[in-house]
Parts: sequence; C-alpha cells; structure tokens
Amino acid sequence: MGQDAGRMGLYRSQVLPRCMALAMGTEELADHRQRAFGALSGRVLELGFGSGLNLPHYPPEVSAVLAIEPATVNRKLARKRIAASPIPVEWVGLHGEQIPLESGSVDTVTSSWTLCSIGNLPKALAEVQRVLKPGGNLHFVEHGMAPDAGVRRWQARLNPLQRFCFGGCSLDLPIDLCLENAGFEITDLETDYMPGLKVQSFLYEGVARTPPERLPRADFAT
Repeated sequence: MGQDAGRMGLYRSQVLPRCMALAMGTEELADHRQRAFGALSGRVLELGFGSGLNLPHYPPEVSAVLAIEPATVNRKLARKRIAASPIPVEWVGLHGEQIPLESGSVDTVTSSWTLCSIGNLPKALAEVQRVLKPGGNLHFVEHGMAPDAGVRRWQARLNPLQRFCFGGCSLDLPIDLCLENAGFEITDLETDYMPGLKVQSFLYEGVARTPPERLPRADFAT
C-alpha cells in the first residue's frame, strides 16, 4: 500500500508534469495561446504556469508575469523559456485558491487548460476577482463540457478515470457557467471541438471581465 502511494506520488509530482509539458506543446495549441494572450499588457497573473508554454506568446507590453503553479518540477522545466523571455517571471504561489497578492494588484489573469484541475474552483475564481483591478479581465483557453448529449454522457462516464490519471482534471466542466456563477461577465467567447477525442477536446476560448465596481475584499495578508 505504501509503495503504491509512493509510486502515485512520484507519478503526479514528476512524471505527469513532464508528460503534460510535451502533450500541451503542439503548434495547434500554440495558435490558441497566441490568439488568447497575444495582445495583453501590464502585470499578468497566470494560473497554472506549467512549463511556461504561454510565455513566448505574451507581447512586450506585458511588464511582468506572476506565476501560480502547483507542480514544483515545472520550475525546472520552465527555466529555458524564462531565460529566453524579456518579460520577468516571478513564482508567487502554488494554488489558485490562495493567491498571495494584494487586492487589485494585477491588470490581467490568464488561464490555459487549468481551471479543469483546480480543486475548489469557486474559491479560486473569487481570488482571481480579488487580485484583479476593477474591470480587469480573465483571458482563458480551456476544455470542458461538450454541447452534445452523447458526448456529455461519455464525459461523465470517463471523468473518474480522467481525474485519477490527470491530476484531478475534469472532462465535463461547464466553463462559461462556472465563470458567470462566480460573478464574471463573459465579453468574448468562442467554442468548438479541437481535433481529437470529443470527450477531451471541446474548447472554450474567451475573455471574462470583473465588475467595474465591487465591494472591497480583504487582502491575502489580513
């Protein structure tokens, strides 16, 4: 039992991040990253920085990238991309549910194929709203719940296996509803199937805005 737990811990901490870095580094996905993140500016907080695959797609107008990433091995995998980028990167935390930044301190938040794996997504989205400036945007590229009933049934059937093998990643997360329920206004959204298995490939790509005026929330440090 102990050996099995140890192997699973090794898989999730060392093997899975490396496999995901390879799988998510395709040219097709790079096109989505460029479209989603190629016109940003200011201080950017990235949920799920991973091995830095988004970094080459940020324009020079981005003054800093603040990285949230739970897999510490990704800091090693990201070194070459960070070294090659003119944009400074600061590792600021491990989990989206608890972001160690002051309220209203970032211009934009980005997320690519990350929301599906956050354990407490409502809490993380509340944190995203807290650290964003009023009226700031969350730019996202995510996979999630498909519109076709037959695909959704298979997503539900395969979801336990998906979550076990891929670090808690859910196949059937309704990304748009999750954002709206968290208080975001979706100002831009494109959805479609990417090439591949339909259960894994329904794409949500867009922009969600925080309310321009909102009640202040306590800073992380308080």
